[in-house]
Amino acid sequence: MLQPLLRVSRRRALQGAAAALVVLGMLLWWLLPFGASQPSGTITFSTGVRTGVYQRYGELLQRALADDLPDVRIQLQTSEGSQQNLRRVATGQADFTIATADAVEKYRRDGSPGADRLRGCARLYDDYVQLVVPRDSPVRSTADLRSKRVGVGQPGSGVRLLADRLLTAAKLDPARDITPVSAGIDTMPDLLRGGKIDAFFWSGGLPTSAVRLLSQEAQIRLVPLADLVAALHAEDGTTGFYRPATMPADAYPQAQRGTAVPTIAIANLLVTTDRTDAGLTEEFTHTVIRSRDAIGHEVHAAQLVDLRTAIYTDPLPLHDGARRYYLSAKP
Repeated sequence: MLQPLLRVSRRRALQGAAAALVVLGMLLWWLLPFGASQPSGTITFSTGVRTGVYQRYGELLQRALADDLPDVRIQLQTSEGSQQNLRRVATGQADFTIATADAVEKYRRDGSPGADRLRGCARLYDDYVQLVVPRDSPVRSTADLRSKRVGVGQPGSGVRLLADRLLTAAKLDPARDITPVSAGIDTMPDLLRGGKIDAFFWSGGLPTSAVRLLSQEAQIRLVPLADLVAALHAEDGTTGFYRPATMPADAYPQAQRGTAVPTIAIANLLVTTDRTDAGLTEEFTHTVIRSRDAIGHEVHAAQLVDLRTAIYTDPLPLHDGARRYYLSAKP
């Protein structure tokens, strides 16, 4: 009787050990990140002109990403703005960028290279369109720019796209009825201060440091633009990308003197392509949301990045990695 009992006990012991190993294996699989490699390598983030909001946002996001993704090197690349940014990302010259929703829609509608590969990661903050003139200027509306020298942004910028559309909406020919000056926010304030242009268009988060500095050093004024929203939509054939907005009186206190300015707002999107790894995109999107408050101390517009609205990246489909992040972060 002893031998059968020993065999039974040994069998039970082996079965118990095997079961324990299975439980231990499952526990280790749950606790340890087997198969989940940390993103690594170099990625390029296309920003904007050196003194613009895109560039400063990119610099601060680069610092946050260095903490969250220590094995990833983030390389910033300045640009003329949204239109150039989209072309770079769509054609593989950059991995991530920021661009306005209207510029994205135009790039897709024009069938530009790689347009079908563009994907959204997050809706960020709104740009406010700003038409800046000297305080004693006779310009009170966009239509008053006729025969004036006007800074209209660089060719690859979202500002140029908007300026041309605003002028057309005001029944002005952008090439004939004004003297267009191709310049960015890095040079337009100096051109206005020096009397080399009569006005300039800008579209950016509030406040834009270059405009704020100009308002502190020169007598300037902001021209209302909200009356052109309906004409913009009729001209462009789209709805929803431009909307009336109010520039708060404290955006540029010296220029506004306690008066809010009715203008136009347009959403900024964080953009990548379907080529970008889902794990990397998930972590990148997480850092954008997590770092909102820290970045917002210096780029005030970033404070408006909101988990509840970030998922709405129209007109772009959401990247699979970004969707994975939003599902995991859903309360």
